[in-house]
Amino acid sequence: MFATRFAPSPTGYLHVGHAFSAWTAYDAAQRAQGRFILRIEDTDLTRCRPEFDEAIYEDLAWLGLAWEVPVRRQSDHMAEYEAALERLKDLGVLYRCFKTRKELMDGIAAAPHSFSGPEPVAPLLPQDEAALLASGKQFAWRLSLQRSQDLLGEYWDNLGFEANGTWVKANPAQLGDIVLARKEFPSSYHLASVLDDASQGVTHVIRGEDLAEAAHIHVVLQKLLGLPTPIYHHHRLILDADGKRFAKRNQSVTLRSLREHGTSPAEIRTSLGL
Repeated sequence: MFATRFAPSPTGYLHVGHAFSAWTAYDAAQRAQGRFILRIEDTDLTRCRPEFDEAIYEDLAWLGLAWEVPVRRQSDHMAEYEAALERLKDLGVLYRCFKTRKELMDGIAAAPHSFSGPEPVAPLLPQDEAALLASGKQFAWRLSLQRSQDLLGEYWDNLGFEANGTWVKANPAQLGDIVLARKEFPSSYHLASVLDDASQGVTHVIRGEDLAEAAHIHVVLQKLLGLPTPIYHHHRLILDADGKRFAKRNQSVTLRSLREHGTSPAEIRTSLGL
């Protein structure tokens, strides 16, 4: 059965861009007489707050959306993400990266303009890695694209997915060796999202075009973990008068603010071209 989802993070109040994305997914589910799933992506414990969590339910109900219950919360499924991480370790496709975020970003900034993604981090000699571990230096687990390609063999060349009605050949190199977990953060967006979609039976992932590149690495994780690949649809982004994406910090366009100023959901839908 057709199933899609809307998966916000409770790190701020929802804005009109979120409304457009939620409605786009919900309308598609309604047309297909399928399932509409709400998922709360609350693994970032430093930024998620209870008031934003409750506001998600209030705002979506105000928009006229209905969803399946119970709602899946990522913070309740850390053990599942850790188990998947262990499976990837056992496959030999992960490696420890001890570089700080600043060091990695400095490397990207120094690269040519044609540089499309972070370079693979050279593996350390066993004795050097052991010394860093013994010193307590923090590290992140990265997915090695080269090891993944070696493991998948002929399947690697056939990786792809359907997006916006077109078959797209996967190009995971544009994202490089992504981080899948850190000590303080047991699962990245990429790993949790792929596992959640499979667990919840999501057949169609409908989200903003800013996440279009993510599908190129998600199909790799799906193949490695034996998960189905959904159909993708990446919709246009809603921009402000300056051509910039709406942000949660812009209080004037939050659904809560618009509601308090007497704007109706119907008026918002019309303004968004829905």
